[in-house]
Amino acid sequence: MIEVERLEKSYGFARALKGISFAVQKGEVIGFLGPNGAGKSTTMKILTGYLLPSGGRATVAGHDVVAESLAVRRCIGYLPESTPLYGEMRVDDYLGFCAEIRGVPGGKRKAAIARAVELCALQRVTGKNILELSKGYKQRVGLAQAIVHEPPVLILDEPTSGLDPNQIIEVRKLIERLGQEHTVVLSTHYLQEVEKSCSRVIIVRQGEIVADGTRQQLIDKLPSGGLRLSVRGPEPAVLAQVRELLPPGTPVQVVERTGTALELRIELGTATAPVDEALARLIVKNGWDLLGMVRERASLEDVFRSVTQSASEAAHA
Repeated sequence: MIEVERLEKSYGFARALKGISFAVQKGEVIGFLGPNGAGKSTTMKILTGYLLPSGGRATVAGHDVVAESLAVRRCIGYLPESTPLYGEMRVDDYLGFCAEIRGVPGGKRKAAIARAVELCALQRVTGKNILELSKGYKQRVGLAQAIVHEPPVLILDEPTSGLDPNQIIEVRKLIERLGQEHTVVLSTHYLQEVEKSCSRVIIVRQGEIVADGTRQQLIDKLPSGGLRLSVRGPEPAVLAQVRELLPPGTPVQVVERTGTALELRIELGTATAPVDEALARLIVKNGWDLLGMVRERASLEDVFRSVTQSASEAAHA
């Protein structure tokens, strides 16, 4: 549905995109992530025809974004970060206007507007001026204009920016519903949205793709993390025997001391050998009390930090 090949964009001497390539299949919901200035919005503006690339090629539904810009725009519903709305218009009039300029035939326009209103839960505000609406409802109106012509592809740039937690949940549920009928590219800083809504994640840093895969695939590439161990026993003996049990050089850190109880963090790194049972047997054998053992699980946030931080930033963190 979307093909991007060695796409480049320069602003003078600054290179916003450095030859990125990726493909989005029909029905996929892609989370497009990256720190500020990474090139996310630039990529989306090129795909929607707002910007011309400096090099490379991109197609949407088989249409070249440069040579067939109008055909591409017919295939796309676009919600930019700052939702472009006409505040003096009523919601229903605005959606009618959007349907008309999107080329929805007159005989199908009423049904198309009704579908967008229902999907975006705008029934209560169709007769109101957009200026009177809350930020959450304005964002829904923005989504409704993006889908009123029933495009196969939706490109959503920060759709929950500036919303309160309740509004974020409402818009997130709406995006999940839209993902059942459309190919969606979603750019956001909220990783929870990506974890709940997206089938695949692409992460960009300084104009280059640094990660591409499903959430689980990206997490599986990280080191296995750490193990939190709480035990009551003599500290010197506990530390000595735990270190002896583990592979040489495995970091063991005392996180907290409470009386004779210790909480340790064991950095497992890339080690794959099961140490949980071995540690439990060691504690029982020595007559110590095992108070807790929890394996730390990596998250999409860990992946994001890992691939977007420089070595100096990671060391500081």
